[in-house]
Amino acid sequence: MRLLIVGDLEGHISTAGKIAISRGAKVSHVDSVDEALAALRSGRGAELLMIDVKLDIGDLVERLASERISIPVVACGIGTNADAAVESIKAGAKEYIPLPPDADLIAAVLEAVAEESHTIIHRDPAMSAVITLAEKIAPSEASVLITGESGTGKELMARHLHNKSKRAGQQFVAVNCAAIPENLLESELFGHEKGSFTGAVARRIGKFEEANGGTLLLDEISEMHPRLQAKLLRAIQEREIDRVGGAQPISIDVRILATSNRNLEQAVSEGDFREDLFFRLNVVNVDLPPLRERPADIMLLAEFFSKKYAKANGVDKKPFSADAEQRLRTHPWRGNVRELENAIHRSVLLAQEDEIDTAAIMLNMSERSATAGSTAVNGDEQASVPMVGKTVAEVERDLIIETLHHCLGNRTHAANILGISIRTLRNKLKQYTQEGIPVPMPGAS
Repeated sequence: MRLLIVGDLEGHISTAGKIAISRGAKVSHVDSVDEALAALRSGRGAELLMIDVKLDIGDLVERLASERISIPVVACGIGTNADAAVESIKAGAKEYIPLPPDADLIAAVLEAVAEESHTIIHRDPAMSAVITLAEKIAPSEASVLITGESGTGKELMARHLHNKSKRAGQQFVAVNCAAIPENLLESELFGHEKGSFTGAVARRIGKFEEANGGTLLLDEISEMHPRLQAKLLRAIQEREIDRVGGAQPISIDVRILATSNRNLEQAVSEGDFREDLFFRLNVVNVDLPPLRERPADIMLLAEFFSKKYAKANGVDKKPFSADAEQRLRTHPWRGNVRELENAIHRSVLLAQEDEIDTAAIMLNMSERSATAGSTAVNGDEQASVPMVGKTVAEVERDLIIETLHHCLGNRTHAANILGISIRTLRNKLKQYTQEGIPVPMPGAS
């Protein structure tokens, strides 16, 4: 975890920094919003930004968005000042931490941002075989193509490979090739010089330079435009890149990992993906089995997620009923581990008795979505809601809101299911909020 502190935190910066360091974070500090942006542009990446509430949080959030720098912002201020907390959240902060800082609270925020440790939980022989292969090739410098259905944990496997490699002490940088428009992805990967295009207000270090010495994950590589594939191939072959608008090539030393939930060999045969780049990336293929092919892991993962979300929501962990266990074991899990995680999160929030039963898990919700997308549920009654008569915008809105409910307000998971970028989803939700339409918040059932 890399933490960037902006401002003096009302004189508590030393305490906050020490707490974060004791929890395993690498901490750096700047005094102003301008210095924070300069640090991020220069490749001093961070996974969390902690800012003094006296600074202009709205300006920071807007400038981060305009430069496509995706990083959660947490505001800090003296005491439990409700007005300051509300204003900081409205300005775009994800959380408000009162000062003096509380060690447990900072630890919880760090854990929420980092999610959990990147250990892959497994028991099934099918997954054990994949882990054995991954750990065998992890210390090498070989490029690895990680394949598998959506929700199987491809990015988690990429982090596992990095943590088991000789580069484990260096940066792990991930870029989602599907979430960034093609005309912006080039500068995201290779960086740009000031003035090289409209909006390039300063020199920006790209992901290759940010990951120099470490590992670069190209997530959903199959979605990259063929023109950019050619430039990526040159960067891998020559071990150097050109910033957009730059005059001199820059040497880089990165290990490339890539993921895809599509059949890249088929994409090559159809002309959508360069064959030479495919061979460069596919030195070793780590193929993750879908959850339905690793049945011994289902209840192991269910217990893990149950404990995690009971703790996160401040409720007692409850056992699964025999019927619930049977239901979990026999469900097809089209969304794999991601779908299972959402289902267990939902069950922790909805369980009314001393155990989690099938009613709390509500797996039939996703089944209804697949077979009867135009059905609405009101209490125990089901009523058909025809799409005829609705505008395309209204149908799109209903689909987005329903998917967000299904994901308990988790924006990232909803965007993955909908097949859109997180930025597009947030823009849609902002529009709906302005129109007075209720939008599920994270954790909402």
